[in-house]
Amino acid sequence: MKPKIYIISGLGADERVFQLLDLSAYEVIYIRWILPEQNESIEHYAERLLPQITSPKPIIIGLSFGGMMAIEISKFIATEKIILLSSAKTKHEIPYYLKFLGFFGIDKLVPVAVLRQSNFIVNWFFGVKRNFEKQLLKQVLKEMNPVFLKWAIHKVLRWQNTFIPQNLYHLHGKSDHLLPIRFVQANEQIANGGHFMVLSDSGVVSARLNELLQH
Repeated sequence: MKPKIYIISGLGADERVFQLLDLSAYEVIYIRWILPEQNESIEHYAERLLPQITSPKPIIIGLSFGGMMAIEISKFIATEKIILLSSAKTKHEIPYYLKFLGFFGIDKLVPVAVLRQSNFIVNWFFGVKRNFEKQLLKQVLKEMNPVFLKWAIHKVLRWQNTFIPQNLYHLHGKSDHLLPIRFVQANEQIANGGHFMVLSDSGVVSARLNELLQH
């Protein structure tokens, strides 16, 4: 029987962004995003995801917002290991200019349709270059639930977490434009890796994940 690992994707995305990773040695369970309740806190939302995790002391891999959610989940249950990819551990790793948008509520003024558009600026922020990556990002953005997207962005910009689990390991791309490396204290930096390095640098990320999962 293969050991289980749980994966939480980024903002409203699903397992398609992990399709190039080689995790064949494990039984991979993808945590599904659910619709947030009105004015729901990120802590309460994390608690409502718990029924999807059935293993005692699970191993959780979190991408971007999914990494933040993995940390929130670890406040409710003991975990064997948490691996963050292209994410932030605390409020101090969210760039000041993003927190500025949240402080003044600018994110509330931006129409959801704008946030779901794919263009060269969005592609640059996510670090996607190949046509395959661009098309996948475009599809993911198009299919994002607007209610969840608005809620999640609101929570990212106002995240107040300072708790770091002891069993956490953070992989981050040196060329991440969305969460620049200068703001992040990662355990390991992936050369040329962007925010979508699970796709663009899947070989390197796969190798490191398998090494980390075996120790």
